Amino acid sequence: MRERSQCVERLEQFRKIEALHADAEAALELARESGDQDFVVEALRLAKDLEDAVGALEFKCKMNGEFDSQSAIVEINSGAGGTEAQDWGDMLLRMYLRWCERKRFKTEIMDYQAGEGAGIKSATVLVEGPYAYGHLRNESGVHRLVRISPFDSNARRHTSFASISVTPDIEEEIQVDINEADLRVDTYRSSGAGGQHVNKTDSAVRLTHIPSGVVVACQSERSQHKNKARAMKILKSKLYELGAQEQRDKIDSLKGQRKKIDFGSQIRNYVMQPYQLVKDLRSDYETSDVNAVLDGEIDPIIESCLLKTE
Repeated sequence: MRERSQCVERLEQFRKIEALHADAEAALELARESGDQDFVVEALRLAKDLEDAVGALEFKCKMNGEFDSQSAIVEINSGAGGTEAQDWGDMLLRMYLRWCERKRFKTEIMDYQAGEGAGIKSATVLVEGPYAYGHLRNESGVHRLVRISPFDSNARRHTSFASISVTPDIEEEIQVDINEADLRVDTYRSSGAGGQHVNKTDSAVRLTHIPSGVVVACQSERSQHKNKARAMKILKSKLYELGAQEQRDKIDSLKGQRKKIDFGSQIRNYVMQPYQLVKDLRSDYETSDVNAVLDGEIDPIIESCLLKTE
């Protein structure tokens, strides 16, 4: 049913483009024949609508990966730097949550590790919506912030890093074999702001896949059993994506390409001092409206990265 609705949506987009093209052509022909300025204005308006519709369809066509239509699991990890880095991680969490609100995507915080004093050490968010993974997959990488630290009494400029990892929330039909002997299961008490959402028992679960070193955690459910089941699903998604990435790296090496991403090599800079600038280092998109970006207006950046993809 999901595939059907996606096909219907694409078909409707194409029909809309056909109709706009026909209307623009007709308005232009009438403008030529009559010389009426109103037809010229109408033709220009329809041409702009046509350009926007074609651009939107081109953007959607870039999301043609195997799991692009799926929901996404977004993990945020603060880098080294104590309170400053943890606050930056919290700012990124807010940015993505605000973006999801604008897109009307459903979000669920599956794991949340508060920082010491402020911000977060890490957070895991499930994002549910059409093409959530397709939109967010290029957000994976290191994000760098430069600003005057609110935690520095001497008002010095600080640089902070946080890493974003995005994996698809794959369906059950994807089979990933995990040997129980390769897992280390840790339980702990859920953290949070207090009240009903904080359990009094060790219901939160952390799974460590020893051969790969992949660690996942879940504390959104009230029971340990449900948290373990959800954590296992996330682990399968990450291991599947890890295997796919290893296969891509192998192909790249056979082609003679050397693409290596280190934790210290950022994909995007957010500069608040001494000037205002957000620049994506892959698509070269940049804007001086840093506050709008941090408030969730990241669609232009996402689109620039997807349209840059060959």
